[in-house]
Amino acid sequence: MALSDTGTLRGAILPVTPFRQNCVILWNDATKRGAVVDPGEAAPVLAALRELGVTAEKVLLTHGHLDHASGAAEVAETLGIPVEGPHEADRFLLDGLPEAAAPFGFPARAVTPDRWLAEGDAVEVGGHRFAVLHCPGHTPGHVVFHNAGHKLVLVGDVLFRGSVGRTDFPYGDGPGLVRAIREKLFPLGDEVSFLCGHGPGGTLGEERQGNPYAGENAA
Repeated sequence: MALSDTGTLRGAILPVTPFRQNCVILWNDATKRGAVVDPGEAAPVLAALRELGVTAEKVLLTHGHLDHASGAAEVAETLGIPVEGPHEADRFLLDGLPEAAAPFGFPARAVTPDRWLAEGDAVEVGGHRFAVLHCPGHTPGHVVFHNAGHKLVLVGDVLFRGSVGRTDFPYGDGPGLVRAIREKLFPLGDEVSFLCGHGPGGTLGEERQGNPYAGENAA
């Protein structure tokens, strides 16, 4: 479990599921209150919250894929907290989580968010405001969470270090994904750090300059 310190906002990255999806726990270091982002599995997330001494006040979902959302219902029910996100265009994915996860042998429950999110919305995590950007392409309802003060954005499976999210699903949209990265993520600023759904993060500037799929020199 990797820890990073960003002032009063702290974060733990917890890889979960056979897909090694980066569940992120964010909290205010002074109050120990925060949120769980993309809990693909419930048990390790609940254990990590106990270990960290963090009180999660909500579950945030970037999108409806099984490795990001399969544990959301159990985490929310166990802790008595709401689920916020993604955009309602991912409802069909959240409804189908049990069927999608069954072949991979880990538990999943369908989940209906208490609050669907849209472009221009904001969510609060331990007193820190994150702006919501709708970035479809990997899934129709994918959202990302941006905190301007800490120059941090949680991008789910939109952008990776040196790569971008898959769009070879029936509902995928490759040009739309690249457009979202170029028009919504890169303008946030080169110095902004991103945490992604798989693997290491980086800065938006590094990806703007060198990403072979969405960077300024990409076709």
